[in-house]
Amino acid sequence: MVKTIKEITDELNKVMQYEEWMDELKKDTRAGVQKALKTWENKMKKVQKIKKEHDEKVQFDHSFLPFESALIAGLDEAGRGPLAGPVVTAAVILPKDCEVFTGINDSKQLTRQARETYAQIIKENAIAYSIHFQGVEEIDRLNILEATKQSMKKCIEALDTCPDLCIVDALELPIVIPQQSIIKGDAKSLAIAAASILAKSARDEFMDQLHEQYPVYGFDQNAGYGTKQHLEALEQYGPISEHRKSFEPIKSMVFSKEELLL
Repeated sequence: MVKTIKEITDELNKVMQYEEWMDELKKDTRAGVQKALKTWENKMKKVQKIKKEHDEKVQFDHSFLPFESALIAGLDEAGRGPLAGPVVTAAVILPKDCEVFTGINDSKQLTRQARETYAQIIKENAIAYSIHFQGVEEIDRLNILEATKQSMKKCIEALDTCPDLCIVDALELPIVIPQQSIIKGDAKSLAIAAASILAKSARDEFMDQLHEQYPVYGFDQNAGYGTKQHLEALEQYGPISEHRKSFEPIKSMVFSKEELLL
């Protein structure tokens, strides 16, 4: 009995590797069958690419292990560049069995929905994780770089399990635990990528809540970055307490206002 195109498509959607019965599909002259087979093959190529990238990230992290059972914490941040809102940092210790994290990538390469899904997976399966919000007061007092480093330090200290090594995206931290600074670490390391997802997801949620209080600045769309709409709103309404006074153009706005009060 000849199967319908729909039946063949349904069967293809159930398998994740090539099977002998697919040899017959290649001989099927129906255009719909060939289209279904081609779609399945393209999907498998994407799956294999994701799996290969995942394995490379795992191997990259394992290359830093000081000993077989060592625990590595990945650290990253979100929000160093915006004009408003906190910088958020995260630290994550992943288990050796990382298959559940397949597909995790630099948070900037993922959709918001994907980040939120992976953030939940990370929280449910990580050995330990922590997230820290460094407010604008500390950013303005310390400068953004130092505020980020101090936030990451607090993240490590807040972990339930102490790591044997920290791998950090392009920063060196004031910690006694051995560390490795990695340029573009969120694209190379699974642990750093996981941290970037937690930090970005947490910050997005914060900025959404801030938007509800101050909708004129469009924080739900710009996340505090200096977009045209955000800058125009600043000109019209001035800064709020969540704007970074050490960042331009807010710094000049505050300085001008203080001059007027003298």
